[in-house]
Amino acid sequence: MKVTLISIPVRDQEKALKFYTEKLGFLKKKDAPLGGGNRWLTLVSPEWQDGPELLLEPAPNHFEPCKVFQDALMEAGFPYTQFDVENVDAEYDRLIKLGVEFSVKPTEMGTAKFAVFNDTCGNNIQIVEML
Repeated sequence: MKVTLISIPVRDQEKALKFYTEKLGFLKKKDAPLGGGNRWLTLVSPEWQDGPELLLEPAPNHFEPCKVFQDALMEAGFPYTQFDVENVDAEYDRLIKLGVEFSVKPTEMGTAKFAVFNDTCGNNIQIVEML
């Protein structure tokens, strides 16, 4: 068994696509209409194009429990998911220059360094570097 798809809830798929490709550097892999203005929209890491796909899931727009969960995570400041990076400080600096807003600056905790940013689509995302 292996992970092939990870879903992240977004309120606006087009806005999410722009943020995740232009700011974070993901590549669009699949984009198929599903009806009702929804799309099967997946991205991949440029460093692992055959790896797991990230589905930009419009669930908060159609499934109230998903919206409630997403809102609760944002309000509590909890990240929805995490992305590993080689260097948190360098990634933080790069993203700050692109206008990404961080709620947690690079912080060391044990054998990891992390930072948390707002993806502008309803989620906090954590980036992590193993030290």
